[in-house]
Amino acid sequence: MRIGIVVGSESDLPTMEPATELLREFDVPFELEVRSAHRSPKLVTEYAQSAEERGLTAIIAAAGCAAHLPGVIAAHTVLPVIGVPIDASPLEGIDALYSIVQMPSGVPVATVGINAAKNAALLAMQIAATDDPKLRQRLREYKEELATEVERKTRKYGFTSATGADDED
Repeated sequence: MRIGIVVGSESDLPTMEPATELLREFDVPFELEVRSAHRSPKLVTEYAQSAEERGLTAIIAAAGCAAHLPGVIAAHTVLPVIGVPIDASPLEGIDALYSIVQMPSGVPVATVGINAAKNAALLAMQIAATDDPKLRQRLREYKEELATEVERKTRKYGFTSATGADDED
C-alpha cells in the first residue's frame, strides 16, 4: 500500500504539507510528484498509467486555477483519485473546486474542500484501510481522539448542551 500525491506546481507543495505530515504520522508510505496537466501532459499520463504497478492504492491530485490534473489522472487509471482544489487565483480556489467536481460521467474524482489536504490524506487512508485492519484501527483511534478533544473543549468552556448554553435556568 502506498498513496500517491501529485501537485500541478511546486507552489502547491506548502498547501499539501498537512497531508504529508498526517501520512507520516500514520506511517503510511507515499510518493510526492510535481506534474502539470498542461505543461507536462505526457508525464501525467505516464504517472497515472503506471500507478497500479508501483503499488499505489489511491492518488491525491492537487491543483489550482483550471485544475485539470485530478481529472486527467482519473482518465488514465482505475485507482481512486482524490482532488484537492487549491486557492491559487483571484477566485480563491472556487475555479479549481468547480473544475474538479464537474467531471464527466465515467471519470469520477472524489473532491475535498479548497486547500483541504489533510482531509484528502484521511480519505486516501480510509480507502487503503479497506484492506488493512491495522490502519483501520488506527483511524478509529484517531476519530476517538477527535471526539475526546471536542469533549475536553466543551468541559473547558462549561458548555452543558448542544447549544453551548447551560440548560438550567
